[in-house]
Amino acid sequence: MEFEAVIGLEVHAQLSTRSKIFCACSTKFGAGPNENMCHICSGVPGTLPVLNRKVVEYTIRTALATSCTVQRRSIFARKNYFYPDLPKGYQISQYELPIAKSGHIDIEVGGREKRIGINRIHIEEDAGKLVHEGDQLSGAQASLVDLNRSGMPLMEIVSEPDMRAPEEASAYLRNLHDVLVYLDVCDGNMEEGSFRCDANVSIRPKGQEKLGTKAELKNMNSFRNVERAVEYEIRRQIELVEDGGKVVQETRLWDAEAGVTMSMRRKEEAHDYRYFPNPDLLPLVVEDSWVEELRGTIPELPGPKINRLTEQYGIPKYDAGILASSRKLADFFEASVAIFNEAPKTTANECVQWKEAILDGKLSPETIAHAVEDREKGTISATASKKLVAAVLETGKPFRSLRDEKGLTQLSDTSALDAIVDQVLAASPKEVESYRGGKTGLLSFFVGQVMKESRGKANPKIVQEVLKKKLE
Repeated sequence: MEFEAVIGLEVHAQLSTRSKIFCACSTKFGAGPNENMCHICSGVPGTLPVLNRKVVEYTIRTALATSCTVQRRSIFARKNYFYPDLPKGYQISQYELPIAKSGHIDIEVGGREKRIGINRIHIEEDAGKLVHEGDQLSGAQASLVDLNRSGMPLMEIVSEPDMRAPEEASAYLRNLHDVLVYLDVCDGNMEEGSFRCDANVSIRPKGQEKLGTKAELKNMNSFRNVERAVEYEIRRQIELVEDGGKVVQETRLWDAEAGVTMSMRRKEEAHDYRYFPNPDLLPLVVEDSWVEELRGTIPELPGPKINRLTEQYGIPKYDAGILASSRKLADFFEASVAIFNEAPKTTANECVQWKEAILDGKLSPETIAHAVEDREKGTISATASKKLVAAVLETGKPFRSLRDEKGLTQLSDTSALDAIVDQVLAASPKEVESYRGGKTGLLSFFVGQVMKESRGKANPKIVQEVLKKKLE
C-alpha cells in the first residue's frame, strides 16, 4: 500500500515587545532566574491582567502580511492544566474566537509553487520554564522553576494540514520566519526560543480523504531538525502500520542526537483543557480604522521582493532569495546598486559574499559599490578587491583611500604595458618561437611573466590583448 503524509505546523512566535503581555515586566532574554517577574506573571491570587496594546498591533500586522482576516471581535480564554511552571493553573489564550483566521503562505519546493493555508492566529501568554538539576534521563535531583518566561507575549500561528513532505514543512517554516522578521514583530531566534514549532504528522493511504491519527512532535530548534523529525516520524508511522500496528495520538519529543522521536505523553483533546472565557479580560474589539492604518505599515515582503529583484536587476533567483532573506541585506544591495548600477549581478555576488559583515553593520554600501566599480572598470583586480574589502573591515578606512595607500591600482595603459611586454618577449625567444609554432597555451606563461615584472599591477585582460597583438 502506498501512503502519503499529512503535515500541519503550529508556530509559537514570541513578540518583540519590551514588556510582557499582561504586566510591565521586561521581556529581555538572559536575566537571572526569576528576575523578570511580578505578582501578575507569577500568578498571585487577586491580581488582574492588563493587555499590552503593542501585542495586538504586532499580531494584526502579521495577520495582514499573511492574508488573514482580522476578526473585529475576539475573546480571551482560560486553558486549564496543571504543571509546576504554570502557577495560576491556567494559561490565558484564545480558543473559539481568535484574533485572525483564514490566511496563507506561499512556498516553492523543487521548482513547484504551493499555497499553504493558515487556519488561525491567536494571542496567548507563555508559561514558565523548568530547570532540572542532574541528569534527567537517569533521574534528576531536583526541578527548579524559573518564571522569567511566564507571561511572555506569544502568537500561535496554526497552519492547515496542507503539507505532504518534510521539505514543504521546512519551506513553510522558513518563509513564515522571514515574514515575521521582516515585520520586526519577532526576532526569529530559534536557539533562544523566540520562534518555536510543533509539527502534527499523520499518514493515510494515497487517495484517501479521511485524515489519519496524528502525532505531535516537539523539541525541534532548527529548520533542519524540523525536516529531520518529520521525515523520521513519517517513516516510523508507515513501518508501524505495515507491521500491523496502530498509530496512537500522542506527543513525541525529537532527539536530534539520536535522530529519533520518543513518546512523551498521550495527546490531550481540546475538552481536556476545559476552555472558558476569561472573566478578567473584556472581549478584544479592533476598530476598522486601526486595521487600515496598520495595513499601510506592511513592508514589501520576501516573496514579492525576490520576484522584483530578479526582474528589475536581472540577478539569479537563488541570489535574490539570499538577499531577500534579510530586509537589511536587500536594502543594502539596492543602496549599493544606486551608487554604481552597471553591474548588479556582481554587486549581488559581493553582498552575498560579505553577508555577515553587512548584517553586522561593518560595511557600507559605498564600499561594495566602489569595489564593484573599480573591478568592472579594470582599476583593480578581483584579488585586490577582496584584499581591500578585508582591509576596510580591519581598519575602518574608506575603500579607495586604502586602494591608493597600498598602491593596488592596476596598470591598464597599453603604452605603458608595451615596454614591459617587449621586455618579456625579448627575454623568452624560444617560448615566442614555440607559441608562433602553434603552442598557444604558452600565452599564460607570458601573462605570468608580465604580471611578475609589473609586480602584479598590470591588468591581466589588457596584458593578454597586448601579448596576442605582438605575438600574432
